[in-house]
Order: sequence, then C-alpha cells, then structure tokens
Amino acid sequence: IPKLGGKGILNFADFKGKPVLLVNVASKCGFTSHYRGLEELHRKYGPKGLVVIGFPCNQFGGQEPGTDQEIAQFCSNTYNVSFDLTAKINVNGPAADPVYQFLKNATDGKDIAWNFTKFLVSRDANSVSRFDFRVKPADLEDPIAKMLLEKARL
Repeated sequence: IPKLGGKGILNFADFKGKPVLLVNVASKCGFTSHYRGLEELHRKYGPKGLVVIGFPCNQFGGQEPGTDQEIAQFCSNTYNVSFDLTAKINVNGPAADPVYQFLKNATDGKDIAWNFTKFLVSRDANSVSRFDFRVKPADLEDPIAKMLLEKARL
C-alpha cells in the first residue's frame, strides 16, 4: 500500500512478528481527536514492537476530503502524528482495500460503520480484534500490553 504523500510503500511483511493496530482515519470527524490517543499508543508501545497504521478514508460523510499532502500536513501540524499513514483508501464496497477485506472477514464480516474503527492484529496475524469507533485509543492499552507479552508463534 502506498504511504501518504508518496513516501514509499507500506510492506506488511515488515511487520511479521509484531502486533499491528490499524485504523481508518479522517481529518474532519467528531472522532478526529483519536489521532492524539493513537499517537500516544505509538510513542508508548512502538518501542516495544507495536505498529500503528492510519488509513485515511473519505467514505463516511466526506470527512476526509483533503489531498494526501493536506492530510499529512493536518496530521503533523495538529497531532504531531509520527506513525505511518497510507494513501487514501476505501474500506467498504467493491473497491475496498484488500487489507480491510481481510480485517472484516477475520472478525464479524460486517462493513466498517464509521471513521476510527480499530483493528488489533496479533503478532502471528492469526488473531484479529475489532473495536468500535467509539472506543478510545487509551481503552486499547490492556489488549495491546497483553499482546506484546505474548511470544510470537511464527
């Protein structure tokens, strides 16, 4: 998947053996402040192995209308985001990104309801937990900490 702003390609093979938190994000949403909590998780648990990835998406109320450059600037200037962001994707429908097709199929199979739905994928990618958009990033600390303690079964 291309990174935001043409800063290379996000290769999921690089995350083998690491837990990954994936979130569909938007700059003009009532939950946009979740960027702050996601960045806190990234800074606290990134050095321990957690990977946080944001996937900008404009499928919910047109709340991510910006260009890649505008999104990157907003995230940097407003929330000092340092975790990876991808180029804008679709999470639902026939054009849904394959990553989101996998995440939905690995959980309840339902479409994403809104921005900032969160998925926590285990080190071996055999376990995927889905968290509603209303779940605050700080509420994921316990499952993240538990996942980081588990040994990778690769």
